[in-house]
Amino acid sequence: MKRSTVSQPDVATLFIAASEQDSNLYYATRFMAPDPFIYLEIRGERVMVMSDLEMDRARSEASVDRVLSYSEVEQKAKKQGIKAPTAVDIVHVVLKESKIRRLSVPASFPVIHAARLQERGYSLKPKSDPFYEQRVVKTPEEVRHIEEAQRATEEAVTAAHAMLRKAEIKGAQLWLDGQPMTSERIKKFINVKLMERDCIAQHTIVAGGEQACDPHNEGSGPLPAHRSIIFDVFPRSATSRYFADMSRTVIRGTTSPELKRLYSTVKDAQEEAITKIKDGADGMKIHQGICTRFEKAGYQTGLVNGRMQGYFHGTGHGVGLDIHEAPRISRTGSLLQEGHVVTVEPGLYYPGLGAVRIEDMVLVTKDGCRNLTNFPKQFVLD
Repeated sequence: MKRSTVSQPDVATLFIAASEQDSNLYYATRFMAPDPFIYLEIRGERVMVMSDLEMDRARSEASVDRVLSYSEVEQKAKKQGIKAPTAVDIVHVVLKESKIRRLSVPASFPVIHAARLQERGYSLKPKSDPFYEQRVVKTPEEVRHIEEAQRATEEAVTAAHAMLRKAEIKGAQLWLDGQPMTSERIKKFINVKLMERDCIAQHTIVAGGEQACDPHNEGSGPLPAHRSIIFDVFPRSATSRYFADMSRTVIRGTTSPELKRLYSTVKDAQEEAITKIKDGADGMKIHQGICTRFEKAGYQTGLVNGRMQGYFHGTGHGVGLDIHEAPRISRTGSLLQEGHVVTVEPGLYYPGLGAVRIEDMVLVTKDGCRNLTNFPKQFVLD
């Protein structure tokens, strides 16, 4: 499948990056490499320049038109009088025959390469994400990859919740097998389960009590009884490179009426927001609708005693080769389009009371959306 941009014939696309870190480069080449390499799109032809180490693998695996040998191009550069050719010199040699002097580069393009290219007379136009606009609309194959990662996520969280159900309540803490049940223990358990399904998880969140009131606190130490615990799990498939993303909030023990109401408010707002998602829907309006609903329910947002409380993050984001990518369901927002995969994850956070966040991933369709998450929303684990 062609993944190049629709570019002007006198403008070439250029990456000098490692596709293991740069999702746009991986999307363009479907080639995974830990070290930087050169990728060019020249008048519709997609070209990689690879080291001798990666030549054979690139020729068999990469979805490009041509793979050039870095060492062979380097020899050409030396014959042209360049004693110690740099990556920019290699780019110049490859582009020389095309007579192209204008380059489209990603916003993350290294400054040192940009400066050297400009010294050689090239003009550069950086492009912010989404660099490849077609990345935001997922193909059926991409949706399948995301769903596979999601099924693995659900299996891991199911097993983790089963552990919580087995835990004993001793005072204000959870215990299992004679030891305090800790965030670290549950996170390690989830991450190992995901590895068994060829998924890699980083920064998994299992945060309870006051820690849950900070949306990006990963959680540490003993998990509390009688208080909400947020699970936010977003692994990447080691085979397809696509992410999944899911959040659930649970409690083990006695639930106060205030915490039950907090949970119900978030759950109802999340499910209502999902009904509003369809092709052409405005992400900003969906987000604002949740904010208004929370305020009408009496849940105010603002700074209290130096700490934010209420609802102070976006409602959703795109998921694909990156865990956070376009589009957005937030105060800045985006127009949703058929084929987008987005999260819907409102939350409320109140130190002293607790926190709730519930997150599903959905595929935007012409008349609505299809929920890619098949996991129950159960607050009390008994």
